[in-house]
Amino acid sequence: MPAARSPLPRSGADPGRRRVLAALLGAPVLATGGLTGCSEDRAALVETGPVELSVFWYGGAKRAELTERVLRLYTDRNPRVGFRITWQGAGGYYDRLATQAVGGNVPDLIQLDDGMLAEYARRDIVLDLSPYVADHRLDLRTLPPGLVRYGQVDGRTVGVAAAQTTAAVVYDRTLLRRLRLPAPATGMSWAEYVAWARRVTRASEGRVAGTMDPSGDHRALWLWLRGQGGEFYRGRQLGFDADALTEWFELWRRARSGRATPSAALVEQAEGGEPARQLVVTGATAASFAWAHQLPELQRLTDAELGLAAMPGPVEAQWHRASMYWAAFRGTRHPALVADVINFLTGNGEAGAVLGHERGLNPSLAVRRYVEGSITDPAQRRAAALGATLADRLGPAPSPPPQGHLRVRALLLEAAERIRGGGTGPRAAAARFLAQADAALAG
Repeated sequence: MPAARSPLPRSGADPGRRRVLAALLGAPVLATGGLTGCSEDRAALVETGPVELSVFWYGGAKRAELTERVLRLYTDRNPRVGFRITWQGAGGYYDRLATQAVGGNVPDLIQLDDGMLAEYARRDIVLDLSPYVADHRLDLRTLPPGLVRYGQVDGRTVGVAAAQTTAAVVYDRTLLRRLRLPAPATGMSWAEYVAWARRVTRASEGRVAGTMDPSGDHRALWLWLRGQGGEFYRGRQLGFDADALTEWFELWRRARSGRATPSAALVEQAEGGEPARQLVVTGATAASFAWAHQLPELQRLTDAELGLAAMPGPVEAQWHRASMYWAAFRGTRHPALVADVINFLTGNGEAGAVLGHERGLNPSLAVRRYVEGSITDPAQRRAAALGATLADRLGPAPSPPPQGHLRVRALLLEAAERIRGGGTGPRAAAARFLAQADAALAG
């Protein structure tokens, strides 16, 4: 039986929400006093009949099950609001959204990641939520300030974190116990991590490599840069030069020569990010790099017990990072109502209890405390424990990546693959990447 939950603070209570919904849907207000923060815009949005909002997200079947349960909970509380739901796997999701955007029929509520938030904002596809944040109809006061900032583009709130996550090392506890080797530890340097990976390869007599090669992983490079006082982006431009990128590529060239990583063919199989191809799941490496909230899904794919540690380097290089966002279509006919649904998904305790940590830690600190005792899945609890360990040590959040980020990510991967394949050296690959990336960001 779940442990008793502490009550949410007054700011997370429902009566204010119900007054707003009553105004939006034209229902009588059964409370004394007027509406807080009432405006002409809100008055103009009074509905006279049932409303159906369309919702679209990516993810697996478990995410769909939990999200649909939460949306039904919203409808139970607001019977005149229904939802038309569509979801799919991550592959092809943005292609489908792009097609919808061309036709002007984007769903009312969509899920985005940080690679697309700025692009959708600057193309005026998503709604500026700032007015709803300003009067707390969309109440972000219980979110970490850095997490709020990470949903802002050009000073506007265009997305609200659906959850918080962190880039992490996922390692095979079962294998390491068998080899009698220590687990990778939060706070170890990159050089220490590579040395640890070499020990694993030697101890396994080459049957298992120590670590996935992250030379083409933008998350790893970003944290490595921040650990040295740098940044991946500064505004809409790259925040590093060819010397820094060459040093990064050289780090992993030496790791490969020391057999800390597996063959280039194995690495390239895993670089698409599909959980089933993660090398720690297939048994090719003792450790891989993933988002912390992916641990439960990865654990379901292997009989080995998986553990979790922060990425190498100083913890302060990490920040309060959205695993993904909820955003509203700029052309929605029900903007205030969509903002209220986002408020429910990200700030309501009962909704948080249903969602658990499937997308990551709940964005609201108050909701995290409320649901803490109800999380029973061991992998979710390990992911939550890592988040709690890092919580007070994280650094300042950068802005979300600029438009063109997805192309930059692909170019980094291509550069790393050319180096691993022997087609070019680190410095030449770095110079070519910078020229191509600059063009992608300027386009």
